[in-house]
Amino acid sequence: MASPSLLTIGEVARRSGVAASALRFYEDEGLLPSVRDAGGARHYPRSALRRVAVIQAAKAVGMPLADVRAAFASLPGGRTPTKADWERLSRSWRARLDERIEELQRVRDGLASCIGCGCLSLRSCALLNPHDALGSDGSGARRLRPD
Repeated sequence: MASPSLLTIGEVARRSGVAASALRFYEDEGLLPSVRDAGGARHYPRSALRRVAVIQAAKAVGMPLADVRAAFASLPGGRTPTKADWERLSRSWRARLDERIEELQRVRDGLASCIGCGCLSLRSCALLNPHDALGSDGSGARRLRPD
């Protein structure tokens, strides 16, 4: 039987609003620790709720799970992360988030000019095809793999 301080996967799902399948995925990705009872059922420490909240926030801003995993690895083991721990983690993401905001603003501004232009040309549209290194070689497939 699991400790009363542990939460079942159903409790974590209900309290966090995250599907049990997502919790299992986060566990498989090394983001969410659990313990198994004799029957194999997953049980999570209460700190899992905070971890899931951080994962969801990171996901909402487009943060890759690998970055979340690295951030979690920097947190102290053996105790529930504190508010100060989470603030430190948040500060470490600030520059990345600022870059993402700038990127989204460029896309937003590019959409306005693209809609005004109306071309939607894959040959010349810097918004739809900004990194087309092979476009100068002409139209059609440029990289073919032999069968």
